[in-house]
Amino acid sequence: MGFARVLATLLFVVALPVALVTTNIRLLANSPLTYDYAFDRYNAEEATGLAREDLDSTGKALRDYFNNDEATFYHEVTEDGLETPVFNARETRHLEDVKGLLVGVNRLQELTLVYVLAYIVAFFIWAREGMVRQLATQSLIGLGVGLLAIAGVGIFAATGFDAAWDRFHEVAFPGGGWEFDADSDRLIQMFPEAFWRDAVIFLGVMCAAEAAIIAAVAVVYLFGSRGERTRLTSAIDVHASTTQAA
Repeated sequence: MGFARVLATLLFVVALPVALVTTNIRLLANSPLTYDYAFDRYNAEEATGLAREDLDSTGKALRDYFNNDEATFYHEVTEDGLETPVFNARETRHLEDVKGLLVGVNRLQELTLVYVLAYIVAFFIWAREGMVRQLATQSLIGLGVGLLAIAGVGIFAATGFDAAWDRFHEVAFPGGGWEFDADSDRLIQMFPEAFWRDAVIFLGVMCAAEAAIIAAVAVVYLFGSRGERTRLTSAIDVHASTTQAA
């Protein structure tokens, strides 16, 4: 196996779990169910003093903002009969940072997903030796690496989520501006820290479930193709013996 083939394989092993995680992050960030869960589970109407209609419109505006070209988030809600911005200047600045992070995640998701699909297609086109078993094995390795990383993050978060969450913000938003007052800032009232702990758990469960399905398919194929591999090996041995005898 040449260097290019080894490098391509290593990239596939890394890209597969990254594509899985980033795809699920993108799904959660864009799903109305995520926002409904936050508002319902943590009683955002009481925390913010806003009507549910305003909360729902804010959730939709956030999803639109994360996917459009607007630099700054702006959305108005009704407060004491007056139209007012839902978030203050500090909150909108933080949302700009969050959007930048999500855009990076989206680009990484697209890059790794395209690479995984291209690798699989290329494997079936150029792997003339019938080495689909290798693809299944490589998929299992990639999923195993991903699950180990997810398990490590999960254990770390479960044993000290507050510290892990703060550390994440320090790394992801080195400029600061991510600490808010739960008594006055609507961003954290709508999406409290406990919600983000739940979101991390949901993300881990989604990734684990999807990885389990892919792994099950790979394992079933590996076991199901053992007989074919044995017959192929025997045929090759017989052909070699015949050639040497001749």
